[in-house]
Amino acid sequence: MLKQTVLNLMRVTGAFAPFRLANRTKVLILTYHRFSEQEEPNKTSAQAFAEHLEYLTQHYRLLPLSDIADCLATGRTLPPATAAITIDDGYRDFYEVAFPLLLKYRAPATLYVATDFIDHKTWLWTDKLRFLTERTPASEVVAVLKSRTQRFALTDHLSRLRAADKINAALKTLPNDQKEETIKRIAATLDVLVPPLPPHEFGGLTWAQIREMDAEGIEVGSHTVTHPILPNVTDDEVLQYELAASKARLEEMLGRQVPLFCYPNGRNDARVQRATATAGYSCAVTNVPGMNTNLTPLLALRRICPQPDLAHFVQSTSGFEQWRRSLAGADTAPTAQTLPAAALAAVSKELAHQVRQV
Repeated sequence: MLKQTVLNLMRVTGAFAPFRLANRTKVLILTYHRFSEQEEPNKTSAQAFAEHLEYLTQHYRLLPLSDIADCLATGRTLPPATAAITIDDGYRDFYEVAFPLLLKYRAPATLYVATDFIDHKTWLWTDKLRFLTERTPASEVVAVLKSRTQRFALTDHLSRLRAADKINAALKTLPNDQKEETIKRIAATLDVLVPPLPPHEFGGLTWAQIREMDAEGIEVGSHTVTHPILPNVTDDEVLQYELAASKARLEEMLGRQVPLFCYPNGRNDARVQRATATAGYSCAVTNVPGMNTNLTPLLALRRICPQPDLAHFVQSTSGFEQWRRSLAGADTAPTAQTLPAAALAAVSKELAHQVRQV
């Protein structure tokens, strides 16, 4: 609560402005996944996204990621405070919730889709665990993960989501074939049948929706065919298929070249980057937190994954967190000892004002 209070004070006093200005020559790339009309766990609500867009359009120059990549590749100068919006996976709630707001604010964005998900051939595999923990009547899930038996309580909606997230985190470290086998074992243990295709709440976009958004300036990039964690795909032929087949499918359906790629879960290594280049992509984004300069490799661009509330959003986009991590004890909350003079003065002034109101 104290940390949130300090963050709110820093936001309303403009204490993050010095950080934003200090990073104005760097490129900010934001990443989103799921959206909802009202507040829901692990989703960005319509109200929160509108607040984000309002802030971004006031303080940044929003550009398509392809334009940014071209400038970085050729050495052309970008406008100060350049930013891009990216959205991963291709859930239908992007079209229903976020797309109208992007149109309203005239904000470009890049959407990364897994093509088998859009073709309605498969789930995004992480949703299978969310489906299993939600649908099982069991009060706990027992899973053998990396030779360790782990138990997760299933007492309410939030605990079921947390259990799925923890199991998914462990599965992301396994080879791809072992991951799929583990999901099948957990489904059998929970006595829940996973249908061949995801139900509505986990459903993907249609090609008609994607083409409509593409025509309105939402550029579309590849997120593989089936969304595996690519460093865990040990078969080079399978790796190349995930990269090349998704690109070919998108180009077939959109009628243009698709140079943009997003590593599932942001995971990559030197082998995956080489395969990405071989498949014909010129730009790829990770989930490594941070901002980008002309020295950032185009196949390893960094992104910020913001929290929905505006105070955290302003903090994370300003570069404050990167500055804080550079200090000793970086994981602590901001304090008077760690704030620069301009930020400290703004917070102190607002605190004095609050005291006078009591």
